[in-house]
Amino acid sequence: MTILYEFHNNLYVNLTNRCPCACTFCLRQTTDHMGGSGSLWLTEEPSAAQVIAEFDRFRMPDYDELVFCGFGEPTEALDVLLDVARYVKNTWPFVPVRINTNGLGSLIRGENIAPLFKGLIDIVSISLNTPDEARYLELTRSRFGIGSFQAVLDFAGECSKYVPEVIMSTVATTITPEEEQKCGEICKQAGAVYRIRPFE
Repeated sequence: MTILYEFHNNLYVNLTNRCPCACTFCLRQTTDHMGGSGSLWLTEEPSAAQVIAEFDRFRMPDYDELVFCGFGEPTEALDVLLDVARYVKNTWPFVPVRINTNGLGSLIRGENIAPLFKGLIDIVSISLNTPDEARYLELTRSRFGIGSFQAVLDFAGECSKYVPEVIMSTVATTITPEEEQKCGEICKQAGAVYRIRPFE
């Protein structure tokens, strides 16, 4: 199974296929890989030791970032994520560590997880998708219901206290310019940078 894979000059970590959302636009509906990776569907969730062993196959100085992002929400495997991030920071402190997340990790865990990122995570990139909570639920179909949108905003605000860079993003052409402006205002209030990313 594919645990680590290369994409956009970064090394990605595929920890889990679990996710509290069933997004209407999720790439998992149309493909089983990213870039030149093998299938990102896991036969089992890897332990921290399994992930760490995989690093022997790669040369970390060649990559711009290490990114926790695969075919699932990485904070679903939070303990493994933190153990791996700690290993990377101790072994290659010059490599930035990023989490790509839907921002629902604190709901998944049942507690505020942002303080756990201090000193381990350099960038948290959160999918905002839309400035409207009802539309957010329609798009993501989060199992946490209508409160999911506010939870994402709260998570971003908490991360901004412990992580050097917090990004919230939407996909280009999927919302109106007026909605993008609203998203920018939301991100500013949360202490996050707003980024409009191209559709992959």
